Parts: sequence; structure tokens; C-alpha cells
Amino acid sequence: MQRMTLATIATAATLFLAACAPMGAGKQGATAQQEANRQAVLAFYEKGLNQKDADAALQYVGSRYVQHNPTAADGPEGFRKFIAFLREKFPKSRSDIKRSFVDGDYVILHVNAVREPGTRGSAIVDIFKLENGKIVEHWDVVQPVPETAANNNGMF
Repeated sequence: MQRMTLATIATAATLFLAACAPMGAGKQGATAQQEANRQAVLAFYEKGLNQKDADAALQYVGSRYVQHNPTAADGPEGFRKFIAFLREKFPKSRSDIKRSFVDGDYVILHVNAVREPGTRGSAIVDIFKLENGKIVEHWDVVQPVPETAANNNGMF
């Protein structure tokens, strides 16, 4: 039987703790820039989607903002229009970030977005690309949270 060295035990413990880390914790080996990117996206999301303050959110956006959602326009004005729409039609909307992931220049959020309090809302995966610490591209995938499911696992 092979004996485990202290280094092997330490490595296993580090990997275990990284796997159990709460939302927002840096992934194993994440660089300072990757964590700064994560924090920029989290701040952008809070300022824009939850506080509905487009100008405060846009400080985290680069000189270009490419939008891959076919219902949203590119650039700062497209983002301002989207936030104005939320403020007008869904002033009590709230997006709860359940998980965040960093992979190089990409930050991925797993979100429960509820436009009307008391409703199930939607499960969203938002993908942001950053350059020089600023958001320059956005993709999203949206799925309504159903009333019933074929399993008991939940979407979050």
C-alpha cells in the first residue's frame, strides 16, 4: 500500500476546497486579472440589471460593446435602452446570481432573473468577454423556470 505524502494530502485538500467554494470564489489558479474581470462583471450586473443604473454599469464596458442577444442593440445606447425598458416595464425585477465562473477573458454567470416578484422567473446563462478589464461582448441563453419538472434537481 502506497503512503500519501503531506504534499499529496495538501493538494487533495486544496482541490476539495476549491470544488466546494461558494459563488464568486476564484477558481483554482485564477489570476488577479481573472478575478478583477469577475468583479467587474458582478458590479456591472448589480448596477445595471438590479439597480437599473445604466450609466453606473457602463463604467465597466469597453470602447465597444458587441451584443449577441438578437433583441438588444450593440453599444452603450443599446444597453441604455434595455435598462430603460426594465425600469419602465419591470421596475421591481431582480437578478440573483447563483454562480460565476472565469475562464481567461470570459466571465460566465448562472442567474435567476425574476421580472415580477412572486413569479418563478428565468434561468439565464450570461457570458461576457473582457479586454483590458472592460466588458466588450455579451451572449445569453434564457430558459423560463417551469412550474413542474421531470426531476427534483432544480435549475439552480
